[in-house]
Amino acid sequence: MRKIYFLFVFTAVSFLSFAQIEDSLAIRRIADEILINSKAYENLHYLTKQIGGRLAGSPGMVKAEQWGLKVMKGSGADKTWLQECLVPHWVRGGKDEAKAVSIRKGSAVPKPLNTPLDVIALGNSIGSGAKWIKADVLYVNSFDELEAKKDEVKGKIVFYNHKFNPTYVSTFLAYRDAVQYRGQGPSRAAKYGAVAVIIRSMSHSADNYPHSGATRYDSLYAKIPAIAIGLRDADWLDHNLQAGIVTVQLKTNGHFLPDTTGHNVIGEIKGTEFPDEIITIGGHLDSWDNCEGAHDDGAGSVQTMEVLRAFKAIGYKPKRTIRFVLFANEENGLRGGNKYADEAKEKNEKHIFAIESDAGGFTPRSLGFTVSDEQFKKVMAWKELIAPYGCSEFTRGGGGADIGPLNKSLSTPMGSLNPDSQRYFDIHHARNDVFEAVNKRELELGAVNIAALIYLVDKYGL
Repeated sequence: MRKIYFLFVFTAVSFLSFAQIEDSLAIRRIADEILINSKAYENLHYLTKQIGGRLAGSPGMVKAEQWGLKVMKGSGADKTWLQECLVPHWVRGGKDEAKAVSIRKGSAVPKPLNTPLDVIALGNSIGSGAKWIKADVLYVNSFDELEAKKDEVKGKIVFYNHKFNPTYVSTFLAYRDAVQYRGQGPSRAAKYGAVAVIIRSMSHSADNYPHSGATRYDSLYAKIPAIAIGLRDADWLDHNLQAGIVTVQLKTNGHFLPDTTGHNVIGEIKGTEFPDEIITIGGHLDSWDNCEGAHDDGAGSVQTMEVLRAFKAIGYKPKRTIRFVLFANEENGLRGGNKYADEAKEKNEKHIFAIESDAGGFTPRSLGFTVSDEQFKKVMAWKELIAPYGCSEFTRGGGGADIGPLNKSLSTPMGSLNPDSQRYFDIHHARNDVFEAVNKRELELGAVNIAALIYLVDKYGL
């Protein structure tokens, strides 16, 4: 009996070792294909330099969708299609401007009055109209300070100077704390009679580029203009407001046109054994209009298509159906992600896993998972297979805005590629998010880590 037991253990260990070797070799083959023959960097160059900004509803959006469909087909997808959805059509409408026109009760650091401040209107914000808005600035660091000063707000421009917390190693935690002022700040200030708001950019960079991003108006209060300001100008404004009273005038032109038609761009490789089980890989194709959207999220889009290309190039035949999705309208509406989830639910599709790349094309560090305890235990057994390619840490909590609706409506397990985050918010939603800011090697390694994980999920399921 004892001999039988040891024989069983030996056989099980031998089988496990053989499987690990087989998986290691398969992942190595995928990695070599990407690292030697990748088209991701070339595709990103076309997307950023030939198409550029591609905000929902813009001509760039239309060009990007047609280009994405063409690349999917050229990469060998078994099936490609455009999934239609209505998207919002916000336009900036002209140059966003602001300048300090007077300082009282204090002395300014060197900067002549009437010198333009480097600003940009927040996405979805309402413009100031034909006339400039001119008002004194009220300084606050937080919503608590706004509440404490609520009797002073009427007729003022509220300046939210909430700074990124420098003690967080994960810069996404600093963003989590700060982004509420961009999203809720205009309406919270309008509640007490503010005529406009200035938001410190969501960044801890050393430059003065202002960072855009979407705001959300509460229907209970007036819609007022909202601008983000570059960090150096934010510090200048901070310094002078500590010493006295600063009057700023600003002008923006943002407005909405009627909703228009956009599309998720989808490619698919059909599963050979379990075709009804679907794995989704995705990034969002849209970007803000003030930049090329190279890291956000051109990188995730071309990584998605690179995994498709690599699988086809090596002749990989997945057990399960793998979908490659370039989502529409993540930046200022999330209509693409919602449409994908709604249709999946309507068709009673079985989605077993989804992963999103929307944190830039930087060096891959970890994979995050929103899965059950049992599923997380299973994926942890794969860490040693993926770690040599960059993602040496597997963490609880992962996903993304576009696949979040899939998780919410179908309880689909989801994950995210988590690159090094130190430089991401230097360029996020700012005019320096350009092709030149992306490193070819880092971009390709991100695709390798996604492909390795998808290979394992496909082979073993969750």
